[in-house]
Amino acid sequence: MENITLRQLRYFDALARSNHFGRAAKACAVTQPALSMQIKDLEDTLGVALIERSARQVRLTKLGEEMVLRVRDILRAVDQLGDTARASGDGLTGRFRLGMIPTIAPYLLPAIIKAAAKNYPDLEIHVREGITSKLVQELAEGRLDAAIVALPISEPSLTEVALFTENFLLVRPARDKKSPLPDSQTLADAKLLLLEEGHCFRDQALSFCKMQTASPREALDASSLSTLVQMVRADLGVTLIPEMAAPLETRSAGVSVTRFREPQPSRTVGMVWRKTNPLALKFLQLSEVVRRAGGYRN
Repeated sequence: MENITLRQLRYFDALARSNHFGRAAKACAVTQPALSMQIKDLEDTLGVALIERSARQVRLTKLGEEMVLRVRDILRAVDQLGDTARASGDGLTGRFRLGMIPTIAPYLLPAIIKAAAKNYPDLEIHVREGITSKLVQELAEGRLDAAIVALPISEPSLTEVALFTENFLLVRPARDKKSPLPDSQTLADAKLLLLEEGHCFRDQALSFCKMQTASPREALDASSLSTLVQMVRADLGVTLIPEMAAPLETRSAGVSVTRFREPQPSRTVGMVWRKTNPLALKFLQLSEVVRRAGGYRN
């Protein structure tokens, strides 16, 4: 058993998550033959089959399913050792795995990268974009160090730090620029275009309109804010977008962008991480850098 390596365990974990040699190899930044060889060496060392190979897919054996849980415990423990060592040093260095939701990442990430490079020159930021539920899961599994999401998350194992609050803007066809501003009830009766299920921004828009669910128009739901704006341009309805997205998404879209009357709909953007992470204090300091990077002081 002394021949088992951390590399083999990480490759096995990646393969178990993707059930595909090609995708696992890409996630590990290695060639598919190299990953396959390491998995085979791991099986030979253990003397058992961990995966079932077929032409179309890869499946874990029953023993493989049991083993991958233990492997992930080992990998988390190793990562925590590294974090403990990093916590004893000055500043923040090494790899930092940051998750961001799609309605924040394209608009805030460039400023974060620039600010981090200035304040933490030895920090390597690896960004993963995903919906909130997925990011929270990856935080719990130790696959992410922190995430920037809309608060609250209300997960007892996570520390939540508010960064700033931003308003939502109404996007209408250009011809409606001088039309009366609708209130939440009027919007509820309108053709309100939304992001797909799973996006927290969808739920926030529905909440503002005091709607539990959207009308049955699944075919009109979009996967991105950019698509929503283009749907408005095509006169398919109206939508809400966060203020940080407006300059990029509506700059040349040929739509009307309007603020709501007070109290304006808004969201609180924050940074979250595991309470048990040895780098928690350094993440708190980093969150202040992120807040300033967004141009917010409140």
